[in-house]
Amino acid sequence: MFDDQNLVSCAGLVPVMALAERAGLSELVGERVAITETTVASAAANPAGKLASIIAGMAAGADCIDDLDVIRSGGMRRLFGGVYAPATLGQFLREFTHGHCMQLASVARAHLVNLVQASGLLPGIEDRVFIDIDSLLRPVYGRAKQTSHGEILSSGGGVGVV
Repeated sequence: MFDDQNLVSCAGLVPVMALAERAGLSELVGERVAITETTVASAAANPAGKLASIIAGMAAGADCIDDLDVIRSGGMRRLFGGVYAPATLGQFLREFTHGHCMQLASVARAHLVNLVQASGLLPGIEDRVFIDIDSLLRPVYGRAKQTSHGEILSSGGGVGVV
C-alpha cells in the first residue's frame, strides 16, 4: 500500500505499454473483439481500454482480478489514463465466451507480428523459420530427422527449427 500519491509502484509498465500501443494493441482489439450480447450493458464498453488495463496489471504481477488494483495504486493514475477498477474489469471478463477468447487469440497473433516489426527484435525474419512447440518431448536429432540441407526437423512433437 502506498501512502504517498507521488510514488509509482510499477514505472516499468510505461515502456511496456508504450510498445504495446505502438504495435497497435488498441486498434487490433477495436477491430477484432466484439461483445454484442451482455448481461450488464456497460460491461462491453471500451474493450481496448479494459484489456490494456488487464495486460498492464498482469505485467505488474497481478494473477487474479483483485490484484489488478496494482495499476491504480500510488501515482500510477498519473502515468496511465483510463485505468479501471478491478470490479469493472471482472465484470468485463465475465462477459467472455469461447468465441471472445478466439477473438483475443486473433489479436494476440496479429499483435505479435506487429511487435516484431515495431521493435526490430528478429533481424532476418524474412528467412524461413519453423518452430513446433507442444507438450510431447522427444529427441529432434538423428538421420531420420534431417532434410537434404541438414536442417533439424521435428516429427510428432518436440521442438524443431528449419
